[in-house]
Amino acid sequence: MQEKKITLNFISSHLSELDIKDQELIANAKEAFVTAYAPYSGFLVGASILLENGEIINGSNQENVAYPSGLCAERVAMFYVGSKFPDIKIETIAVSVLSKSFGVTDVISPCGACRQVMAEYEDKQGQSIKVILHSPNDHVLIANQVQDLLPFMFKSPHLKKH
Repeated sequence: MQEKKITLNFISSHLSELDIKDQELIANAKEAFVTAYAPYSGFLVGASILLENGEIINGSNQENVAYPSGLCAERVAMFYVGSKFPDIKIETIAVSVLSKSFGVTDVISPCGACRQVMAEYEDKQGQSIKVILHSPNDHVLIANQVQDLLPFMFKSPHLKKH
């Protein structure tokens, strides 16, 4: 038996310390959560994706009374990119949240399904995707690759049928 250690790299910062490009992407994510359909949880999530061609794609969470039928903001945005811009690489995704029923003071990380989808897109494009997580108090965590959020991502080139 051998014990191993995983090291995850991330940056902890304040919104004001980020470059203008990242601040603008977070502003887009905050605008996106306004369009969230969250009548059950009151938890609004916005995601903004910066593509290598400069295009910005926004998504918001969309709930449904049959809870598994809803979709997270990150996947709404990622799937739109996949269908509308299949050959354009994703540079960065920024995620911001707000709750209508309680104060959010921590950075909220994407769920496992969203992390896995982001990991698949990162693998598909052969280039890291920077992930910026923003809290309402302007605390920010930045991972320079999805793998830092999902170190044991599910992937196998043998599963892809050609």
